[in-house]
Amino acid sequence: MSKLLYKIGKNSRLAFRSKINSKIKNKVLEDYCRLIIKNKNKIISQNKKDIKSAKLKKLKENLIKRLSLNSEKINSIIKSIKTVIKFKDPVDIELNKWKRPNGLKIKRVTIPIGIIGIIYESRPNVTADVSTLCFKSGNCVILRGGSEAYFSNKILANLFRQSLKKNKINKNFVQFVDNKNRKLVDFMLSKMNGYIDVIIPRGGKSLVKKVQDLSSVPVIGHLEGICHTYIDKNANLKMAKKIIINAKLRNTSICGATETLLIHKKNSKFVNNILQELKKNGCSIYADSKIKKLYKGKTKPANERIWSNEFLSAKISVKLVNDINEAIYHINKYGTMHTDAIITKNKKSAKLFIKNVKSSIAIHNSSTQFADGGEFGFGGEVGISTNKLPPRGPVGLNQLVSYKYEVYGSGQIRK
Repeated sequence: MSKLLYKIGKNSRLAFRSKINSKIKNKVLEDYCRLIIKNKNKIISQNKKDIKSAKLKKLKENLIKRLSLNSEKINSIIKSIKTVIKFKDPVDIELNKWKRPNGLKIKRVTIPIGIIGIIYESRPNVTADVSTLCFKSGNCVILRGGSEAYFSNKILANLFRQSLKKNKINKNFVQFVDNKNRKLVDFMLSKMNGYIDVIIPRGGKSLVKKVQDLSSVPVIGHLEGICHTYIDKNANLKMAKKIIINAKLRNTSICGATETLLIHKKNSKFVNNILQELKKNGCSIYADSKIKKLYKGKTKPANERIWSNEFLSAKISVKLVNDINEAIYHINKYGTMHTDAIITKNKKSAKLFIKNVKSSIAIHNSSTQFADGGEFGFGGEVGISTNKLPPRGPVGLNQLVSYKYEVYGSGQIRK
């Protein structure tokens, strides 16, 4: 086990020494697209093996949904790669420059991070997305996908390696850990700090918590997505209804789905309207005592445990608040600094909300489900970070670089 991972680590370090220009990077990605198109039926066939195994293991329906690949999803992967191709190479960009009184010239310039380890569950598209983003940003990537997506991940990783080989680039820029042993994850986290510079987890709460607890290298990611939508007293209620249905039910299994609805007390007459619509669309309601009195339908009680719960299903907790400050307080207490939204016509209220919630993404008059790198125009993402230190929010191409200071002198010495 250790031999396998140390070999992968050494291969990554060796590959990282190669400096590849933007033209070649884009050629590799173009060829990767062609290989995916050419092998679409094979990819779907390998994915069917994973689906069959997942059903036998009785995996949750939302996990199987994330795992599934079809022609439409593969076309989406290709579209995402083509978007990244169009982006400017984020490496060796001059961020700032200045000249000191002593004549020293200083520049701050972007550089790749190095070796990025990705530990992820279910979603095979992550294999293509992160390989593309890491390679274009000059980083090497070590992929450790979940066993439930083994065959899908393997073929997508191998196709990228084929594209690298075709273009005479070290294929170890992208490496797939071809072993299902779960102990490998522990080893990657605790023993590979000499080879891996950053770990990015993509998956459920238990996986992310494990990574955060055990990792000996920096982690970029989020533990949960407890997202809120607040309907302000000055909201356009027709708009609010449309947004809430989308924010909760468009896709309940993503981390940007709204889990808690906060409603200003002046909109109490709106409570029945919106909750009946949610109920009609198959959503269960967890209500505080005030909402329970206003809503004529069936509810379950909301409490401390419920406010802190990421449902990832057709369930929502609902609270009536006295004012915007109570909404902000609730979000900062129970939220996870992921994505929170306000629906209001009042620009001052919108600004107050956006400036005071601790969220990495704060939204005005739109759905929390826009919390996605693709929707931000990033051409995909390696994940969403709720860390207080950067990067925060969707981590795309331009967030996968660090920087260095280049200092140019002409013989200066410090007094």
